[in-house]
Amino acid sequence: MSRARPGLRAANAAFRLLFVLWAGSLWSTVWVALTIFHSQPDRHLSGMLAARLFSIETYLGLAVALIAAVRGERSRFRYCYLAAGLLALNEWVLKRFMDQAQASGSALGLGFGPWHGIAACLYLSACLAVAVSIYRESSDPE
Repeated sequence: MSRARPGLRAANAAFRLLFVLWAGSLWSTVWVALTIFHSQPDRHLSGMLAARLFSIETYLGLAVALIAAVRGERSRFRYCYLAAGLLALNEWVLKRFMDQAQASGSALGLGFGPWHGIAACLYLSACLAVAVSIYRESSDPE
C-alpha cells in the first residue's frame, strides 16, 4: 500500500462530506426561506433575506462543482453540475427578470409571480438533481 492512498481516501471523504453538506444546506434553505416569509411581516425584507440565502447556495454549488471537476469527477457528478447550472441560471438570469418585474410590473410580459414560480421550479429541480447525484454516489461501487 502506498503512502498516497490514505491521503487520497481522506480527500475523497472530505469531498463527500462537503458535497453532502451542500446538499443538506440546499434543501434546508427551502424551509428557512418559508420560515422567514411566515415569521417576518415585512415581505420585502423577507424576499431580500431569502434571495441572499439562495445566492449563497449558488456559490456553494459552484464551488462543489468546481472541486468535483478538478478532481476528475466529470461524468460521475453530472447531476451536481446540472444543479449548479440551474442555480447559476436562477442567480444571473431569472433574478434579473424577477427584479425587473417587481420594479416595473412585468419583464418580458410576465409579472413577478410567474418569474418567481419559474425560479422556484428551477431551484427545486436543482435540489432533486443533487438528491439523484447522492443516490447514484451511494449506490455506485468504489
